[in-house]
Amino acid sequence: MSIWEKKPEDGQSDFLAPRPASEETPVRSHSLAEVAVDAGSIDVSPGTSSIEIVAEEPRFTREVEVADPNATRRSNYSRRDSLRGEVFDQPEPAAMLTADRLLDGSARNRPAPEAGFRRFLYFLSLKTINLGDSLAVRERKAVDARIGAPLEGGARFVPVLTRKGGVGKTTVSTLLGMALALAREDRIIAIDANPDRGTLAERVSKSTRFTVRDVVNRAAAVDGFTDFSTMVSRDVTRLDVLASDSDPMLSEAFDEGDYNVVADMAARYYSIVLTDCGTGIVHSVMRPTLQRANGLVIVSGGSVDEARLASETLTWLEANGYGDLVRNAIVALNTATQATQLVKLDEIEQHFKTRVRAVVRIPYDPALAAGSVIKFADLKKGTREAARELAALLVDSLNNPN
Repeated sequence: MSIWEKKPEDGQSDFLAPRPASEETPVRSHSLAEVAVDAGSIDVSPGTSSIEIVAEEPRFTREVEVADPNATRRSNYSRRDSLRGEVFDQPEPAAMLTADRLLDGSARNRPAPEAGFRRFLYFLSLKTINLGDSLAVRERKAVDARIGAPLEGGARFVPVLTRKGGVGKTTVSTLLGMALALAREDRIIAIDANPDRGTLAERVSKSTRFTVRDVVNRAAAVDGFTDFSTMVSRDVTRLDVLASDSDPMLSEAFDEGDYNVVADMAARYYSIVLTDCGTGIVHSVMRPTLQRANGLVIVSGGSVDEARLASETLTWLEANGYGDLVRNAIVALNTATQATQLVKLDEIEQHFKTRVRAVVRIPYDPALAAGSVIKFADLKKGTREAARELAALLVDSLNNPN
């Protein structure tokens, strides 16, 4: 037996024994020591034959995505996306040339300050220093913008009413109309729809003797605003006023049908139609007035009974299906009436704020207490600001009802 063979013991596999050399295993004819080579006997000088170098191929190939130059091109052009560097497949449309984009709003190109030291400094510095308008001027311009906000759709009807006379309803109607007419570019009219003889036309300089009765009688012949304008009185503020019947015997004849004729005529030429509804809320003219109403102004005095009657007016309106008008209404709290010094006006105001959209106080003004023609420019600053705030709140309610 060869030294490379080993007989398997009992219980062991025979694969541990090497196979005979005659079968597969080669026979070693020399020892390891005999194959030692002297390094000095090998020629290590470079040869003249070239060796081809084969680069090793990577095991994994990384796929490189090629960006498509047209992948980000869009047709719906927007200025913001253009600033981000996005590419569009269409030229920029003309609609993108907006005033906000093109006009330079820097201090150098801002409008000159309106008044005061800021305006003086602006011109003293040869228009190089522009501090802009003061806070008071900016606030006034903001109110102007609210009052002058455009109204979509047709004419808007706004009744001014209360259940008690003598609380300044006609005065509030006049102040509201003047404030609207001064700040707006469209036409404003105030109609005296008092079944009893109203005094609305006496709050402005009368330029005609025509009344609502003349409008009813001549409605078929009115062919345009020029014809209609001859029957109204225009104030310097551009407020038009249509007087009620001056004859007490004829005032009873002004009814629901007559008001509809006048209202339809006014709706052709005016954007806002104020209706001075007179005393009470149960006369025949009140129904078409409320049916057309888009907004509502309730006038309350500063005494206990006047405030209570104004609140009862809101209750009556809610009970008769005008709850939406009440929630969007504005209460004008006239503090020029008697006994206002003895009443907690804050409590009255807080009460109405729980029921309506807003409350505006109309302060005492000697020019209003006289009961004659109202000149808006001659009123106290606080009175003018209250009227303008009332007008701004009204336009807000017309554009964004609750």
